[in-house]
Amino acid sequence: MRPPDLARLVPADHPLRRHFRRPASALRAFLDTGSAGGVILMGAALLAIVIANSPLAPAYFGALKTYLGPLSLLHWINDALMSLFFLLVGLEIKREFLDGQLRTWPDRALPGIAALGGMAVPAIIYVAINSGSPSTLRGWAIPSATDIAFALGVIRLLGARVPISLAIFLTALAILDDLGAVVIIAVFYTETLNVYALLAAVFVVSLLRTLNTSDCRTLVPYLGLGAVLWVFVLLSGVHATVAGVVLALTIPLRQSPGRPDDATSPLHRLEHALHPWCAFVVLPIFGFANAGVSLAGLSWATMLHPVTLGIALGLFVGKQIGVFGAVYLAVRIGLAQLPPHATWLQTYGVATLCGIGFTMSLFIGLLAFDNQPQIEANVKVGVLVGSLMSVFVGVVVLLGRRRIATWEPGQN
Repeated sequence: MRPPDLARLVPADHPLRRHFRRPASALRAFLDTGSAGGVILMGAALLAIVIANSPLAPAYFGALKTYLGPLSLLHWINDALMSLFFLLVGLEIKREFLDGQLRTWPDRALPGIAALGGMAVPAIIYVAINSGSPSTLRGWAIPSATDIAFALGVIRLLGARVPISLAIFLTALAILDDLGAVVIIAVFYTETLNVYALLAAVFVVSLLRTLNTSDCRTLVPYLGLGAVLWVFVLLSGVHATVAGVVLALTIPLRQSPGRPDDATSPLHRLEHALHPWCAFVVLPIFGFANAGVSLAGLSWATMLHPVTLGIALGLFVGKQIGVFGAVYLAVRIGLAQLPPHATWLQTYGVATLCGIGFTMSLFIGLLAFDNQPQIEANVKVGVLVGSLMSVFVGVVVLLGRRRIATWEPGQN
């Protein structure tokens, strides 16, 4: 179904208008679903903070530590439930690269360059601040992530003040950002490997690949083998959510130019089925389970802790410098063009919103400092502070665009 609110934002002569003459693709559906989910995610995070600082706090934290079978409730959420989110991420990555907004190198140029800058500069800032504390350097990747649901939620609230081309640019950037985060999790946050479990996982992947090459278009066997793959990946020592991405890459996609909602494509069917569940169930539950941090002991010492400071400044300062700086250089040297109908000021505002790192930043932080409650609390404070500052400045910039819309880098 076409998202009419997005269509109305596109002028009749806009080059992107052609996209709304055909059925809405999964990307444009995500702009609608993802942004609405971002608002719910904000509410879930706020509720978690309120409960963590209320008389209900002991029950809240106690419930998360309760074991249900081999894993605690928190681990079931972070390792199992979030695998559905990573499955969706993998499906988006595959579709966009093969049949979407990232299918050609020119399409990938600007968001790809921006994603690299937006991952590198925050990591450099974190490492610089934590260089005197080797034990905390492990968190270097925490501020490198962008929370697409939160960022799109803010853009949705701003309405026509943000061109649709920038919303699509942000979505593509965040998808590439997620791809980088998946690689980082698999490579840098795997402690020890169980070779036998890993070999079993590889065997399951080979079965999934066989299903794909035999043109099996029924999702049930893929999902059944995917559950088995998740178990073996969990036992292997690689983070279990990586199984979701690997499974996604084996789901068949029938390329369908001009028919982005092709009902015969298993990947499209699964992606559209997962979108509402991830936006309205998985991510809010994750946010509620992980955003709760007690502010009772919050002090300047906490705020100035290398982990807190590195994450907050990495997200707020590093993201806007990395993303906007990369875009500016790419456009100036001719590697890419600014999104249609977008000004430099609007692009800077969206670059600042990339500093909203909530979901993936918290996820990586919990991997980096597992079973270290005090540092985990610093991670949460840093993510919340950096994300909130990014929201505030990004919104102020985008709301003030009409008065200084002709501003460019280098102008006084």
